[in-house]
Amino acid sequence: MTIEIRPTESELEILQILWKKGASTVREINDLLNENPDKSIGYTTTLKIMQIMFEKGLLSRDESQRTHVYAAEVREGKIQSALLDRFLNAAYKGSASKLALQLLGNHKTTPDELAEIKALIQKLEKK
Repeated sequence: MTIEIRPTESELEILQILWKKGASTVREINDLLNENPDKSIGYTTTLKIMQIMFEKGLLSRDESQRTHVYAAEVREGKIQSALLDRFLNAAYKGSASKLALQLLGNHKTTPDELAEIKALIQKLEKK
């Protein structure tokens, strides 16, 4: 049985910090979350979210010291893939081509990005 990973927006923010920074305390995470002047989050709120994430299996916790240190227990690519699959199915009925066409039509794509996309298409065509 596969358990679907569905992090909330707040959980995803915390995971993104841990993926970038590595294992951290609640205080370190909370300080980084509060660097955005438009958003303020209390320490106890961050603590509670991280405790819930630990219970869900999204985080691991090192309790060997007085201050607990948390680390991401799920890979960034796994979460991104799950979120993309959910979005693709919900918004585009599973059509990757419709998503790609919409994305490329709505956003300015750099020449480097276009070269990467062309290389990926050529790689996929060879399979």
